[in-house]
Amino acid sequence: MGLQLIKPDTKIDFIGFRKIAFIISAVIIMAGLGSLVIKGGPKYGIDFAGGMIVQVKIDKDTNVDVVKDAMGGVNLPGLVVQTLGLEGDHEYLIRTSSSDISSQDVRTRVTDALTSNLDGAHFEIQRLEMVGPKVGADLRLKALEAMFYAVLLIAVYISGRFEQRWTAAAIMAAALASSIYGIGLLGMDMGWLIIMALGITVGLCWYLKLNYALGAVAALIHDVIITVGIFSILGKEFDLTIIAALLTIIGYSLNDTIIVFDRIRENSIAQKGNESFASVINKSINQTLSRTIMTSITTLLVVFCLFVLGGSVIHDFALALLIGVGVGTYSSIFVASPILMGFGPSAHITKEVEA
Repeated sequence: MGLQLIKPDTKIDFIGFRKIAFIISAVIIMAGLGSLVIKGGPKYGIDFAGGMIVQVKIDKDTNVDVVKDAMGGVNLPGLVVQTLGLEGDHEYLIRTSSSDISSQDVRTRVTDALTSNLDGAHFEIQRLEMVGPKVGADLRLKALEAMFYAVLLIAVYISGRFEQRWTAAAIMAAALASSIYGIGLLGMDMGWLIIMALGITVGLCWYLKLNYALGAVAALIHDVIITVGIFSILGKEFDLTIIAALLTIIGYSLNDTIIVFDRIRENSIAQKGNESFASVINKSINQTLSRTIMTSITTLLVVFCLFVLGGSVIHDFALALLIGVGVGTYSSIFVASPILMGFGPSAHITKEVEA
């Protein structure tokens, strides 16, 4: 018998906590969205915003304000100086929004400024990267498209896998493609187009009564919005590694949700008497709770080790995973399942699966 942290006969009323859970989620989401509005959107890294980045390592502890003062006389547009990595790394990131200046010119200006103003401290330029504004914009749009198509394909898979409604799933995909094409003719910005497409996806799942897909997609959007919002509150940058983390979070959260949904489907088929659907969901979550918590704990331990010991390069990536894995576990229990209960199972679906 496998290790179980929680007894298999637990009877926690998870559905009874759904209103509290929804309030908690709403508060966190509103805080994140408020931060995004106040700051004018996410803080894009060099991958998306374009420009140039210089990573400098100094041989002794130097306050970031000292480095800022040292770079104060350098004529570079949009100059930003910030610490990088752990406190003992003594590494600093110098960013400029300009991509018109040659990389050699930037290297020379930074070297001259630090040599003159750091009071003899030795330093080393560890990397210098440049991304053009057009490339940055293209990467940003491709990242949004990747997340959208991941969610769309998940909705189609869930509909066929749990509800045996491949035709309805195909209709949803075709309707969504037509909607996106029609909205695209209006010349709308791609970012807003993707956001509208996600809204249409949720709306189609509701209209076509693809209840399992609706619960799963809502949970995935919930996880991504909370992770992005917390990153905005913390002032973290968004680059390609963070997009990779968000796609990983989508996959992890979906895996958790599928485990719970699969048990709900099995118990729905086997239910007897007048047992309510809420009771079926509660029983299913309790039956899979030990597996869910064990998986989350082992995953979080590994990610926490990466966060603490992985160094500055993957520090933000590991932070995104820490947030996303925790939120993904929470959403599988307190978001996806209550939404499924709210819309209820389709009677004919249960009969088809049972047959």
